[in-house]
Amino acid sequence: MQLLIYSITYPIILGISKLPWKLFYSFSTCIYLLTYYIIRYRRKTVTENLNLVFPEKSKKEIKKIRKAFYKHMCDMFLEMTKSLSISREELIKRYKVTNLNEFHEFERKNKGIITLMGHYGSFEWSNAIDLVSVNPCVGIYKQIKNKHFDKLAHRIRGRFNSRLIASHKVARQIIKDKRENTICTYGMISDQSPKINNAKYWTDFLGIKVPIFLGGEFLAQRLDVIVLYLHVEKIKRGYYEVKFIPITENSKEEEKFYVIKQYLQLLEKQIREKPQYYLWTHKRWKHKDSPKPEGAIID
Repeated sequence: MQLLIYSITYPIILGISKLPWKLFYSFSTCIYLLTYYIIRYRRKTVTENLNLVFPEKSKKEIKKIRKAFYKHMCDMFLEMTKSLSISREELIKRYKVTNLNEFHEFERKNKGIITLMGHYGSFEWSNAIDLVSVNPCVGIYKQIKNKHFDKLAHRIRGRFNSRLIASHKVARQIIKDKRENTICTYGMISDQSPKINNAKYWTDFLGIKVPIFLGGEFLAQRLDVIVLYLHVEKIKRGYYEVKFIPITENSKEEEKFYVIKQYLQLLEKQIREKPQYYLWTHKRWKHKDSPKPEGAIID
């Protein structure tokens, strides 16, 4: 069944990826209208999340943010299909690193780098960074259940010789790279909600007390890498500017939870400024009323 679904879907995805840009975004607008008005994909979840985070906003304001978010979401996920056919030059132009020289300085420090990202702006085109970096960039991702689509994710990255590591293998792979003196930049999305049994640390995120995913913090302190935050800004449809903001160059010397707190502050600032570019469909606050596991730290 997995192969059948993939065999039917892949030619459609490939065809979409080859559409001219103007037609491509017209198609995205059609998908938005279908998703928002007909299918109403997760509209209840999105509305609940927005009302939870922005209790001061009126229904009209929430609706405006919600509609803008769905338009952006459809653009972003369709842009992922473009990765199958977009040229190297086009991707660099559309996903531009604005402080590249500063990033290169960090790369030359002979230390690994963990770049913490959020579900904000475009995280699907972040492999463009590998095209302009000095050291190899490695994407850390959650493995897709359909093994054929999982291979497709690797194929997309493989077009530009980028690597992907499944999240459950990341610790041992980074340790292996370090032992082999392979210096890399690892990109990690860190605003997921951990399973409640693993919810060891709770703090405020956008004003709500929730459990925090500590994978990036744990790896940074254990391996003493440089930690950066990837600030992604959508300039206009199909164009993004990204900037690397330093969190720490000596993560091993920082107090516990320093790295994750700084990351959350930077991400929260972006969300509050332009909330339409955050991924409101995921249930980030689903554990807010859950009982805290024994031994959990509440900050």
